[in-house]
Amino acid sequence: MTEILRYTAFTTDPAGGNPAGVVLDATGLDDAAMQAITAELGYSETAFVTGKYAVRYFSPRAEVPFCGHATVATAVALAERIGPGELVFSTQAGEVPVSVDEELRATLTSVEPYVEEVTDVSQVLDILGWRADQLDPALPPAIAYAGARHLVLSTSTRQRLADLEYDFDRLLAYMLERDLTTLQLVWRESATTFHVRDPFPVGGVVEDPATGAAAAAFGAYLRELGAVDAPVTLTLHQGHDLGRPSLIRVELRAEDTRVRVSGHAVPITEPG
Repeated sequence: MTEILRYTAFTTDPAGGNPAGVVLDATGLDDAAMQAITAELGYSETAFVTGKYAVRYFSPRAEVPFCGHATVATAVALAERIGPGELVFSTQAGEVPVSVDEELRATLTSVEPYVEEVTDVSQVLDILGWRADQLDPALPPAIAYAGARHLVLSTSTRQRLADLEYDFDRLLAYMLERDLTTLQLVWRESATTFHVRDPFPVGGVVEDPATGAAAAAFGAYLRELGAVDAPVTLTLHQGHDLGRPSLIRVELRAEDTRVRVSGHAVPITEPG
């Protein structure tokens, strides 16, 4: 019988963070079985270890190439069983080193990131109900990748970020056309502190409470923009508007263009 673990990532509180399913031995499962397990759990992603640290990620709607919060959850689940240390996950996006310290804080190192300029966001702003004059001109729209593609949109006020309501089907179609995994919606509180929200209709989820892959992509975006100078550690707050507070640390190093994303994960003792 397949053992399905439930963890929540980027928090130390089982009531916070982003829940993820974790299957540490998925060697006997085919794609249909993994998709069915994910759909039944209803979490934004479930991670399946299909070989020696080969990991696949499924959302309730489809497989995704990489998922940060499920990576953190899987690494912590493994560390609880084999001890803290260094691992390398083999994912569809590439090899992802992950370290877990004695406090069971996991740090993943992204694949090589990239950033693409975006010239017209009028359609997505209309879908979100946002206006162009509500965007932060210091953080222009762009597509950022660090294992999955995310459209970064930054607003100039926390209130605009808090008031999020969008047309699910229209945004789904928009994102599928552009191979986007989430939107990374951002408000900058300070030079290194940000509040973020991530609509995730391509996964069948209205919004993600914590998105490690988008956090890594956002770190790459800020470096490419010159908005921060490495070395630097960024703090991302996510999930507060959903009642599931999450804390994500993003580290940029001067000598390495890859991005490191850190957070805790804890078991969820009861489904839900």
